[in-house]
Amino acid sequence: MTRAEITAAIEELKPRFFEGLTAPELRAVLAGARTREYSATSIVSHEGHPADHLYLLLSGRARFFTLTPAGDRVLLFWAAPGDVLGGAAILSQRFDYLVSTETVKKSRFLVWSYSSIAPLCQRYPRLMSNALLIAHDYLVLYRALHLSLVCHSARQRLATVLVNLATGIGQRVPEGVQLDVNNEELANEANVTHFTASRLMSEWQRNGMLIKRRGKVLLPAPELLTQQS
Repeated sequence: MTRAEITAAIEELKPRFFEGLTAPELRAVLAGARTREYSATSIVSHEGHPADHLYLLLSGRARFFTLTPAGDRVLLFWAAPGDVLGGAAILSQRFDYLVSTETVKKSRFLVWSYSSIAPLCQRYPRLMSNALLIAHDYLVLYRALHLSLVCHSARQRLATVLVNLATGIGQRVPEGVQLDVNNEELANEANVTHFTASRLMSEWQRNGMLIKRRGKVLLPAPELLTQQS
C-alpha cells in the first residue's frame, strides 16, 4: 500500500488508537509502521512470546484466543478493522503477549516494532492515553461477559453473543447480516457446550431467526434475538 492509501484507510476507519492526534503527529506515527499481509488462519502473535510488535488491523478479520493447560483453544474476542493487537508492545517494561491472535480471513495490518512504537508513545502521550481507553473497553467487556456467565442462561448468553457479533463484525448482505462463525466458535464465546449451541441454533433456524450455512450464520433481523436475551 502507498502512504496515500494507508492515510485514506485510516481516515475511513478512524481507529481509537489515533484519536486526538494532529495531522502532522498522525503522519509521524504512520511513518514508523510498515504494512504486512496474512492469509486466512495465520497466527499473527503467539501467547507467551515477547511482545515485540504492535498491530493495527486495516482490513480483514482476526480473533484472540488462549490455550488451556490441556492445549485446547479458547476463543476470547474478535478484532475488526481499526482495532489494535499486541498492546503490550507499547509498555516501557517488556512483557510477553497474553493471548494469541489468528486471522479469520486474508488480512492486512500496520505493524510497528517495539523500537519504533515505544519512542512514538513517549513523544505523543495521547497514544498512551488512547491505549488506556482501549484497555478500559476490554475490562468493560470482560465484566459484561463475567456477569452474563453468572446471571444469564445459556440461551441468553448465546443470543447476546450473536447480537454483539452482528453489530461488531457482521457483514451487511441483502438478506440481513452475515457472520463468518461456526457453532464451535459460538459455543466457546458464549461458554456453552457445542451440543447446546447446536440445539439452540437449530431451534432458532426453525423459528426463522437465523439461517445456518457452512461456516456462516445469516441473521435476517438480529433484533429478533434480543427477545431471547
